[in-house]
Amino acid sequence: MPDYQFVTIWKFESPLENVWHEIKTMSRWPDWWPYVAKVELLKVGDSDEIGSIRRITWKTALPYTLSFDSELLEMQKYQRMEGRAFGDLEGKGIWHFSHENGVTTVRYDWLVNTTKTWMRLVAPIAMPIFTWNHDKVMQAGYIGLKNRLSQKSALD
Repeated sequence: MPDYQFVTIWKFESPLENVWHEIKTMSRWPDWWPYVAKVELLKVGDSDEIGSIRRITWKTALPYTLSFDSELLEMQKYQRMEGRAFGDLEGKGIWHFSHENGVTTVRYDWLVNTTKTWMRLVAPIAMPIFTWNHDKVMQAGYIGLKNRLSQKSALD
């Protein structure tokens, strides 16, 4: 059982394809997600990027950073992406996509364990703080992506 199980829901009045493309193109996350410091491609995957591995360095709302590798394991285009995380965090992240009545809904399930010793030691008392931090990081991503999508719409 993972130490942390987070569910995040984002809703956008944007075409599913645009939302999918922005989330799938991890190399551009630092352009719109303020807490993503860097994304580095470590391994190229197949034509759908299955098997690709990227190292993501995250700043957080708290005074620490996290870095972990993310491997794309599965993908059903415009529906679902699943990745495996390893490094400072270990586990999996699953993006789910749907579109109805002009609204694209994204659900992100993040099921992870911490590997940093200090995080594991303070987890029993710091779990609410880590949860708050996660929510802040995800909220900033939502706002950043919402702004990016609205800018793209204005250019169309």
